[in-house]
Amino acid sequence: MMVLDEALFMETDLNALFTLLVIYRERGVSRAADRLNVKQPAVSNTLAKLRIHFNDPLFVRHARGLTPTSKTNEIMRRLAPALMEIQKVLQVA
Repeated sequence: MMVLDEALFMETDLNALFTLLVIYRERGVSRAADRLNVKQPAVSNTLAKLRIHFNDPLFVRHARGLTPTSKTNEIMRRLAPALMEIQKVLQVA
């Protein structure tokens, strides 16, 4: 049985992880903000916090948008399915 690290969960905002997923899919902070129906500075602030948490820039800016770093791609391979599982749990309610 896997033991959950309660402290890690308390210091991590699951909405921030969802925001990371949307930025990843949209390849842009402004487009992610539009999808999330929030202002662009809110998404930028969330991304800044995630960069500190993961100790990685997460995205590199290019003329056509943001390109994920290899660490971001690694995170997404695990995060996207995990968020889908959380969605399934929430839909049961």
